Amino acid sequence: MSDDRQPDDILKAAKKGQAAPFYLFYGPGEFRMERVLTALRTLLVPEAARDFNLEVLYGDEPIEPEQIINKASSMPFLAQRRLIILRRTESFTADRLERFLPYLDNPSSSTCLIFISSRTNFSTKFYKKFRSEGAAVLFDELKGNQVVPWIKKTASEDFGMTLGEAACASLLEVVGNRPRELYSEIEKLRLLYGKNVSLEQVKEAVTHSRVYTVFELMDAVAMKDCGSSLRILKRYLEEEDSRDGPLGLLSMLNRQVRLLWQAKAVLLKRGGVPEVQKKTGLPPFVVKKLVEQAPRWTEKELRNGLERLRQSDDRLKSGSSPRVILEILILSLCS
Repeated sequence: MSDDRQPDDILKAAKKGQAAPFYLFYGPGEFRMERVLTALRTLLVPEAARDFNLEVLYGDEPIEPEQIINKASSMPFLAQRRLIILRRTESFTADRLERFLPYLDNPSSSTCLIFISSRTNFSTKFYKKFRSEGAAVLFDELKGNQVVPWIKKTASEDFGMTLGEAACASLLEVVGNRPRELYSEIEKLRLLYGKNVSLEQVKEAVTHSRVYTVFELMDAVAMKDCGSSLRILKRYLEEEDSRDGPLGLLSMLNRQVRLLWQAKAVLLKRGGVPEVQKKTGLPPFVVKKLVEQAPRWTEKELRNGLERLRQSDDRLKSGSSPRVILEILILSLCS
């Protein structure tokens, strides 16, 4: 995976008018992938010539590799480049995928052919070809210290906004690392406050959202504030009517307990904020709270907390009442 390209590399090249004759796009970062594809359409094929030089094909439709190769081998019409996007590449069998290999060995320089695959096997000849040519592009989930720069860059490039470091960190804390939700929140902030958005405005905009309630609950549990935790849980359950809501809450509590355990381990070795940040990959804004919360927990309490979470997950999936299970869980974690 070390040889795989990053999405920003592809965009930088395209902005200079450069593009490889073929790419493989893969990975769980679907939202980021779609944004890059939209940008490539604009950068590589002029709008006036798009009807003749842009094609989107699907591997699960009745189409053969040779038909796609013929399209890719055709010269662009009134433009310098053709762009062909093949979605659902994973629908082709390994044998059919190998029929693309002669073209990949000698591709058209005036076509950019992008294969999109939700399942890859880099031990096969087809997928191995992209990695050996440096044409495999990984769209991973945003992680750790990648998120705040992504928020800042997206706000600036897509909305002409200025978001400070603390405002971006606050948005990350509330929304998490999900690009689609982050993008929606940035768009909302732009509509509410314009181009310059302060930390206070970010907090005001998200305070009443359900996702904020979840993080508010995480903080209350981490501080072992039983009364506040139960009040916030009640509010959450009143707002959340989907079946998956309680399970999602358990997942977040599991994450919080594990983060507390990681912070606790660092603090026991006389580490501080920098060491906890390195261990967790979280921004300083979040790490400072973890460092304050972790000493309230013993290692035994954290271990027991994970076991209670597992038991609660089993009970929820067996059809027991979510409200009762979650209230008992919160009481056991905070006591």
